[in-house]
Amino acid sequence: ITIHVASSLYRITVPPYAEEKRRNVPYQMLLLLEEMQCGKQKAVYPTALASCLSVYRVKLFVQHDAAQLFLTLWNLIKKQMKKPELVEELTDLYTICVQEHLACRKCSFETKRNSSMVTLPLPVLDSNSHMLKTLEDCLQYFFQPEELTDHNMCFCEQCGRKTPFLQGMKLVHLPQTLTIHLKRFCFEKSAYIHKLSHYLPFPQDLDFSAVLTENQCQADDNEKAAWKYELFAVVAHSGLTSCGHYCAYIRSLTERKWYCFNDSEVCQVSWDDVRCTYGHSSLHWGETAYLLIYMKKHPQ
Repeated sequence: ITIHVASSLYRITVPPYAEEKRRNVPYQMLLLLEEMQCGKQKAVYPTALASCLSVYRVKLFVQHDAAQLFLTLWNLIKKQMKKPELVEELTDLYTICVQEHLACRKCSFETKRNSSMVTLPLPVLDSNSHMLKTLEDCLQYFFQPEELTDHNMCFCEQCGRKTPFLQGMKLVHLPQTLTIHLKRFCFEKSAYIHKLSHYLPFPQDLDFSAVLTENQCQADDNEKAAWKYELFAVVAHSGLTSCGHYCAYIRSLTERKWYCFNDSEVCQVSWDDVRCTYGHSSLHWGETAYLLIYMKKHPQ
């Protein structure tokens, strides 16, 4: 929970009845947040929140995919917030806007469509299954236009037949809190999911306007000037796809120090400790960054 989400939770409409409170995800998250802030225990047990989530078919006592669970929580909170202004606030806080392009290679016919997403799902392999070397490479590849040829050709209304197309995506808007999902779990031909643990460094400071080319952006100069981010949190996974463990590295906004949240254990760590989540091909059980949460830098 970032400080901005916490601010929204403190302004929700509290359900009037006990049963409604038990089933309301924003309210249960607010109670858990208050218990974490005000309680005297070393660690709190999210039993009530877990019970609440189980009402909405979120299975307990299983390993969830962190990216999928994040989206499930986000959608439940948004759906159950009664105040439209809070829903809009939450949407603005996380929503990434892109423009999808589809252009015929034989004529000038082109279609454009605006769409949005809550996480930026970055592949860590290219189309030839070669490992991408840095987070910046992953971003470049994600926004790189793709040729649709052979059996992937599309029907062109202007040509009246299937033709090769160029498919691409341009960045329009980035939110205050940017969640990057590194797609380290992938399917093989046998439908077996395996984990990609190779080394992939990510920076503490990230400027999208410096990473992406002019052709990969569909935004004015004022928008692009605000695309400067600093790393706020890393959700890391250790173990295999079938059995593993998540922990979070979070940087304090006041102290500017990194902390590791590992179940009931919280300890201060260094940036070098966070860098250990870059990954290593031969250490499949080691911690590997899976979700990266960046927050917009604000001018002093």
